[in-house]
Amino acid sequence: MKKLEDFLMPTQKELFSKLCDRFKGRTTVCKNSYILVRGEAPIMLVAHLDTVHKTPVKHICKTQNGGILMSPQGIGGDDRCGVYALVTVYEQSAVKPWLLFTCDEEVGGVGASAFCTRFQKGKLPKKELESLKMLVEIDRKGRNDAVYYDCDNPEFEEYITSKGFETEWGSFSDISLLAPALGVAAVNLSSGYYNAHTQHEYIDRKHLNATVKKVVEIVADAAKPDFPQYEYIESYRFSRYGYGGWGDWGRGTYPLVLEDAPSLKKVPEDIRDEYAALLDFYTEGELEALRKEHGDNVIHMLFESELGDYYGDMYDEEELK
Repeated sequence: MKKLEDFLMPTQKELFSKLCDRFKGRTTVCKNSYILVRGEAPIMLVAHLDTVHKTPVKHICKTQNGGILMSPQGIGGDDRCGVYALVTVYEQSAVKPWLLFTCDEEVGGVGASAFCTRFQKGKLPKKELESLKMLVEIDRKGRNDAVYYDCDNPEFEEYITSKGFETEWGSFSDISLLAPALGVAAVNLSSGYYNAHTQHEYIDRKHLNATVKKVVEIVADAAKPDFPQYEYIESYRFSRYGYGGWGDWGRGTYPLVLEDAPSLKKVPEDIRDEYAALLDFYTEGELEALRKEHGDNVIHMLFESELGDYYGDMYDEEELK
């Protein structure tokens, strides 16, 4: 497994097995939940093994130069690009980072939640994990986005920005659970996929490789003895998630949200939450074009299409308690 294509075609179960074999002797494994690969550099990279597509990739279509990849089954760049990136960064790093491969992120961060639970119970290497200087997840559309979710550490954000990334908004990823559990600042970086959660999803190999190069630099920085440890600082800007699952919806206040995301001021309040969540999958320009053509109701429709099953499952769980 060296080429990007090798990471796109296996099922989640098959990929889990292949990664266990690849890192044999260096892993702590929780079956069907996560693979933790021990490292030496005090930084942990994160990616998830599942995709939203129901059928495994059977055919990969490429442009003539091989730079753009698609599939009739849905290419699954979210987040097979991240899995490929973690393995590649590990291979290229002189001092190896910790790696965490999770299962079932797309249905509510199942693997990440299991990891947090086992960490709390003392079943993981507590001393080493508490010494991590940062978490970096590679699971974001585009080429230079950086999303921090509920982590609000300005110094950490400044460092990531210095690597050429631009701060954006997102709704949820594994670090939404991992960062507060470990007490370490975390960021989710672009990995070169576009049109996530659709059959028209595609991967730009050049954009993915650019992120890999930058993350290799970040790992090298983190390995330096004088490099700071960035702590997790809870944001009060519009926090949706609590440790271990969904927390209080809207713990923050809208004025603070709008202060940090002025572009949301033009979005009607009744669709603002869904609009913000959709920024994980669409650019602001795309959403605005769709609103102009179809009206505000298109935001509700897109939200149901992209996240309806996930939100619905969480509401069902709450009702059963």
